[in-house]
Amino acid sequence: MAIFSTLRFLSRSRTNILFRSYSSSGQAAAQTQEVIHMVDSQSSAGQTLSETEQVPTVDFADTREAYKSKLTRELVRGLLVYKLCSIDLFVDHHKKLLQWSERFLGPRLFELFMRLTFYGQFVAGENASGIRPSVRWHAAYGVGSILDYSVEEDLSHEEAERKEMESCVPEAEAEAKVETGRERQFVAHRRFGDRREHVVSARTFFYADEAKCDQHMETFLHSVKTAAETSDDGFTAIKLTALGRPQFLMMFSEVLVKWRRFFYHLAEEQGLGEKSAMKKHLSLDTLQDSLAKLGVATRDEAGHWLTLIDSDSSGTVDLCEWNQLIDQRTECSRLLVVPNPKTGTVEPLLQSFTGEEERQMKRMLQRMHTLITAAVKSRVRLMVDAEQSYFQPAISRLALEMMRQFNHDDAVIFNTYQCYLQEAYDAVTVDLELSRREGWHFGAKLVRGAYMEQERERATVVGYPDPINPSAESTSHMYHRCLNSILKGIAARGCARVLVASHNEGTMKYTIQRMAELGLRPGDRQVYFGQLLGMCDHISFPLGQAGYPVYKYVPYGPVREVLPYLSRRAQENRGMMRGADLERKLLWAELKRRTLAGTLFFKPLPTPPQAHNHHHPNTVTQ
Repeated sequence: MAIFSTLRFLSRSRTNILFRSYSSSGQAAAQTQEVIHMVDSQSSAGQTLSETEQVPTVDFADTREAYKSKLTRELVRGLLVYKLCSIDLFVDHHKKLLQWSERFLGPRLFELFMRLTFYGQFVAGENASGIRPSVRWHAAYGVGSILDYSVEEDLSHEEAERKEMESCVPEAEAEAKVETGRERQFVAHRRFGDRREHVVSARTFFYADEAKCDQHMETFLHSVKTAAETSDDGFTAIKLTALGRPQFLMMFSEVLVKWRRFFYHLAEEQGLGEKSAMKKHLSLDTLQDSLAKLGVATRDEAGHWLTLIDSDSSGTVDLCEWNQLIDQRTECSRLLVVPNPKTGTVEPLLQSFTGEEERQMKRMLQRMHTLITAAVKSRVRLMVDAEQSYFQPAISRLALEMMRQFNHDDAVIFNTYQCYLQEAYDAVTVDLELSRREGWHFGAKLVRGAYMEQERERATVVGYPDPINPSAESTSHMYHRCLNSILKGIAARGCARVLVASHNEGTMKYTIQRMAELGLRPGDRQVYFGQLLGMCDHISFPLGQAGYPVYKYVPYGPVREVLPYLSRRAQENRGMMRGADLERKLLWAELKRRTLAGTLFFKPLPTPPQAHNHHHPNTVTQ
């Protein structure tokens, strides 16, 4: 059964039910100003807010506002944790130090130590009842929650490598033990079998068997239930590599990339190579001949398919319409073939797709559907996290299909776009345009990306073009370009939502400015902001107090079982603290202010965010 036929069959009876890797902080102030001047000047003409509706003030340097929800001991804890994370010797040996501490202190004192330090800083609690006070406390200050049950297996390097190779090599290829002609990027490589290496801000799942995938699904369902119980406006995050055999994602990604590359090849032949992705319009007649010549279909079949996807009867096909061609292929054996312009033929991606592999694919789709149905019923939004570039095309396409099925009344499903990828802008604009044509709500989470070092090394070693932007500056440029495109789409028709998931202060200021220029009001809740729990409170809480929809990514789980997550938090904060110490300076400043003011025993009292919106309504603090 074809992928999309399966998805639509699973969703058919439920489509009318009504129903967010974050980036590290960086040196972006100068980059932001460059990108602000880059945007289309016509996009904001006549769109700005009226004088009585000016954007609320947000001052990220106002420590009193930033930390008004914090007890003094929480400020001290933050300073201690950030300081430890900036010490290379501690971070390099933190696992051994934690093991020694547990032996020395014993289980109970060790758990208390963790709650007073790293666990208390970065994790909300063990379960639904444990995290409810934290979630509701944040909500009182205008900050929502994105729940993530952060328990994962603590596998050795060798175990992770073995599992990855076993689960990413098709049975036919494993038996053949010969060169298959597959593209290098989409073939498992033993050196990079442990996908946790050089990754500090994202959970990693390894395939064991179908029963383990069912357990992961139950974990995500638990997270959906917890989000519904603790918040009226919640999100939960999922990863598709947890829900099935990653071999399928890798192979499907290769098919999607080669079919898109074939579109660009045909555009070159028709003299359209210099045009942007959405301005390449291929002649229908020429396409019909090309597809028939390659053996993709007979000329009559190709004509029938192309007529179906030529939605505006223009006699041409653009990239949105081209991507739908693969929907028309009705058997998996026909789906997993790719055009080879060099030989002028269509080639199978593998010689055979076993019955068990077919069943594994279908079970992954069924698990996806079970999760989405539960989220819709619980009025919880689902964020599909991004993963490595050799999985991502398939993940994005499956998320897109779910958006097409479930995002008719509002954005329930959010796909994640990693802006360090060179193709990020094309991916965002094509999906946004498809949502406009088909009349559903586009849901996007924008991140800079979590896998850059790993991806770059893999491309070099394995031997394929680096998919990553060449510099931090170009990634920031790409992020703001993608964001600007979505913001303009929201201003034009309103049927889109975006989560600006970033710790970059410059990006926050850029977003606020563009919202004001485009007439987008915070209260309309179309543009969200997101940061990790325990980090960048000087960004999150001033935004929430000013009335902007802002969310904390909230990990939870038992102390010992979230140690792998905390290990990555320590490593990530080391990188942040090495490059900038702004947050520590702000914490020190607030401690000094409280000391001088005689308020060291300050007890926060929640205040509705609306109470702060009347202050200085005509300016944005830079």
